[in-house]
Amino acid sequence: MRVALFADIHGKFLLPFKLVHLYQQETGKPVDLILQCGDMGAFPNLKNLDKATIRHAEKDRDELGFHDRFIKADLQIKDFLERLNIDMICVRGNHEDHLFLNELEQEAADQTRFSIDAYKQVWVCKSGVKQQFIKNDECLTFVGIGRIGDRKGRTHEQFIQEYEKRQIQKLLKTKEHFDILITHDKDDSSERGYGMTEIRKVLDNVIFQYHFYGHTGEAFNIIEDVNGITQSCKIKELKFDRTGILPEACMLILEKRGEEDFTLEIVDQKLSNKLQKWNWKGVD
Repeated sequence: MRVALFADIHGKFLLPFKLVHLYQQETGKPVDLILQCGDMGAFPNLKNLDKATIRHAEKDRDELGFHDRFIKADLQIKDFLERLNIDMICVRGNHEDHLFLNELEQEAADQTRFSIDAYKQVWVCKSGVKQQFIKNDECLTFVGIGRIGDRKGRTHEQFIQEYEKRQIQKLLKTKEHFDILITHDKDDSSERGYGMTEIRKVLDNVIFQYHFYGHTGEAFNIIEDVNGITQSCKIKELKFDRTGILPEACMLILEKRGEEDFTLEIVDQKLSNKLQKWNWKGVD
């Protein structure tokens, strides 16, 4: 089983699917699932944009890609996604329309994740809830924790909510092992004074093979977590630079063979450079 991983797409919802399609064409290796580490930029209603998204959207309409291309079905995109037949499962970031996501989450009361787009191929994890993806008798187990942490007692929707903290407390008592933890924020062990305490608690009490996150603006890195088990990986933002190309390590491929045999690939820029700011929106 192969999983493609991205972070901080900020409205460019189609781009991860396009990159996966290109990867399959160039390598001949099938991808089964996309996991995305928050800051989707899920804003269906432009009246609900946050200040940062408004500022960036004034210079780059791609920030509004969810509103423009994923709320109402575009027939070309629909055909492309149906042929690709791969879901993208995300966690919430701090730049989302959380009221919109709250409503969908409440409607999906008995489900572990919920669909947010017109094509039914973008899904959001409920924080702290066990997730499974099964294909051809292979099973990937993972947990998502969305939003960001706060040390000042703020309750705005971008910060982790009390009901999510309660769910994470339940997770801490589990005896299960998981393949992956995906979060938007990192844990709170940084000397820079930010991060989410709940992520640290989860990594200290629940066994994961890998932890992937975004948000921080740090360079790509992969290190062994202080728990001595989990490989912790900061994914580079999916953002075009001034020359119109994507950064190194903005797309990763995790391959799982058997129960605990994993390989992690940093997708070469020679591949990702074929999709540039000026040409990536076309649909085959």
